Amino acid sequence: MTDRVIHLVQEDARVIPLNTATPTHPSNQPLDALGRRLHDLRISVTDRCNFRCVYCMPKSIFDKDYAFLPHKDLLSFEEIERIAHEFVALGVEKIRLTGGEPLLRKNLEILVEQLARLRTPSGKPVELTLTTNGTLLPKKVRALKEAGLSRVTVSLDAIDDAVFKRMNDVDFSVQEVLDGIDAAHAAGLGPIKVNMVVKGGMNDEQIIPMARHFKSTPHILRFIEYMDVGSSNGWKMDEVVPSARVINQIAQALGPLQAVNPNYTGEVAERWQYVDGQGEIGVISSVTQAFCKDCSRIRLSTEGKLYTCLFATKGHDLKPLVRSGLHGDAVAQQLRHAIQNLWSLRADRYSEVRTANTTQPRDRIEMSYIGG
Repeated sequence: MTDRVIHLVQEDARVIPLNTATPTHPSNQPLDALGRRLHDLRISVTDRCNFRCVYCMPKSIFDKDYAFLPHKDLLSFEEIERIAHEFVALGVEKIRLTGGEPLLRKNLEILVEQLARLRTPSGKPVELTLTTNGTLLPKKVRALKEAGLSRVTVSLDAIDDAVFKRMNDVDFSVQEVLDGIDAAHAAGLGPIKVNMVVKGGMNDEQIIPMARHFKSTPHILRFIEYMDVGSSNGWKMDEVVPSARVINQIAQALGPLQAVNPNYTGEVAERWQYVDGQGEIGVISSVTQAFCKDCSRIRLSTEGKLYTCLFATKGHDLKPLVRSGLHGDAVAQQLRHAIQNLWSLRADRYSEVRTANTTQPRDRIEMSYIGG
């Protein structure tokens, strides 16, 4: 734990300079062009969602006529497991299942069971997590836990019902999400992280009510700066609420906070604990405090494309390899070579070089397609 204690902090929108020092890692773990290791794999299992959140899947775009991917284009569970196996062999220690809403994927517990059997080269189980809006958790937690899921992260953008319904735009209530959190906690899928995307002028007045609700609980509330992901959410810089302001508000309203060291290099959330011992919060500051220099994530889309950055404009298709007709070591070697080659060329650092020009509308991949 660091010795930094925050009572009130000065808002700071600096961009952290790029650290080009190359860390040392085992020889079988590839480093990208900026010396970053491969540690986290995010797998989107569906592009569908039962919410229409204004910052992710606005109704103006994702309406009843929107063409979602046909089932035949989705990777099967066996294909996902085959790809994930090679990532784990190359050093991935954490896999997160995302969407869309991943619990809309039928029989997801079968995939969880397959992935839970994966082991790192040292023999350690992979940390297997899932991000969800929580509404389907009461029906699914027992099967997911028994299949080997480690824990869940739940999205909740307000504790006030009216504000939350404006955010999800399909009339889901706060209580439905809280019921999901309770079910996950009872099943042992914790510590549960609760993610709140903060959009200025829409739900920023919920920062303190959310912090107050989750203080003194075992859950970790995290505040995420509203990001310019995709092309459909109408992102504007003046709607971003800097994380420093969030920390400042909470420290003033609920008591001083003390900074906590990250769990591992590349963890995106900056961690804080209440000095009175009543819990932990986190902030994810992709806009005002870029963390590209330590980013260790890669994303696999529902239909088998790899994306080396959340703000990417194109992916790299692995589906032809897994459907090539090759089997066993032959397909494994080709997949591993493709992953190593792609990662070694990776030089993404969008958040560190974000400018008025880079944030102009362009064909970035939607968050609902590759997860957050």
